[in-house]
Amino acid sequence: MRIATWNVNSITARLPRLLAWLESSGTDVLCVQETKCAESAFPYEPLRELGYEAAVNATGRWNGVALLSRVGLEEITVGLPGGPDYDGGQEPRAIAATCGAVRLWSVYVPNGREIGHPHYDYKLSWLEALRTVVSGDAAGERPFAVLGDFNVAPSDEDVWNRAAFDGLTHVTDLERDALAALRGAGLSDVVPRPLKYDRPFTYWDYRELGFPKNRGMRIDLVYGNEPFAKAVGDAYVDREERKGKGASDHAPVVVDLEV
Repeated sequence: MRIATWNVNSITARLPRLLAWLESSGTDVLCVQETKCAESAFPYEPLRELGYEAAVNATGRWNGVALLSRVGLEEITVGLPGGPDYDGGQEPRAIAATCGAVRLWSVYVPNGREIGHPHYDYKLSWLEALRTVVSGDAAGERPFAVLGDFNVAPSDEDVWNRAAFDGLTHVTDLERDALAALRGAGLSDVVPRPLKYDRPFTYWDYRELGFPKNRGMRIDLVYGNEPFAKAVGDAYVDREERKGKGASDHAPVVVDLEV
């Protein structure tokens, strides 16, 4: 089974590339983040024509997550049970489903904006709620993983230049402690191999030639339980999909499972 996660940065803007990539990559299940559309505008039909069902949690022009599967969608959970609200409601940042033999969450962790901002505290609370929600499946015998844009680089090796992030979010001790607590629930970091260079970055800013200069970050993560991790045959960042006109600022992370 081939599983992937990809922050598409607007599924409407990226639809031709998404459809072409699904067809060429042989992906069975794709966890999507930042759909940036209402559920009513989600492209169900073109995906269905390629053989993919879709489970969607999307409410408007910001955020939004989905699971696209050609191996089934069962036990769907929309939203993060017990998760915190922001600005009066729960943002569409999480969705889970069982796809064949594997249980998966697609998550888009809050950005945090800046240290001391209410959104930063919301981010930490959201990660704690995620840990609570997934702990049961993480400890189970079924292959299980949480995939998505975590908006946190787990270590200094996961950013192109740690000094460039001094005083900013994504690299703070509290954010990394929250990731460590999530792993402590029974998950391990499935680190992909890069297709170029020595570090498997997954995000490059559009500005200042971030991608050509490889000024990237590894913030799109795959956290799997022991049965999931043992089944991994390969994992890589499809850096090629970050190239060219109309690309997302994130690249897909692909995991091949022997299940």
